[in-house]
Amino acid sequence: MHTRLTAFGNQLIEVHVWLRGQLEDLRDDVDAYFAGDGLLPRDLRAHCLSFCSALTRHHTGEDRIAFPEIAEEFPELRPVITQLRTDHNRIDWILGALDKLLTGLPDEPDPADRARVVAELDGLSAIMETHFTYEEKKLITVLNGMDLPAWRAERPDFLLSDED
Repeated sequence: MHTRLTAFGNQLIEVHVWLRGQLEDLRDDVDAYFAGDGLLPRDLRAHCLSFCSALTRHHTGEDRIAFPEIAEEFPELRPVITQLRTDHNRIDWILGALDKLLTGLPDEPDPADRARVVAELDGLSAIMETHFTYEEKKLITVLNGMDLPAWRAERPDFLLSDED
């Protein structure tokens, strides 16, 4: 029997830890910008786009690759997958709102913008945390038990970080 170095569920947790760290880095950059000693808005937006792209790639990979496999093998988890996909849509909406806010920031920080940007980051952080926790609770054991040679041969997008 061939064993994986790291089970798929554990790899998912690693990606979630990495994405949490990326969001924290973005939050730090936003705080620095509003303190007047951070990135210019275009660089802040580029950082946001990089994070948003990674999060979107992760969720799109789950929707297209992981969830169909799980639903096929474990039909009782279909309601869980539906909830997770709903979360993905909510997260996409928040990412769009955050991008729009960051695109409109002036070179000089305006304190009036801070509350709106921080509110979007807080909302994103809250939904990401509840989403990741729920997903890990419901799917890690299932993913760790799955043996998909194609995933071993080439890690699917939902199991990749930009460090891979």
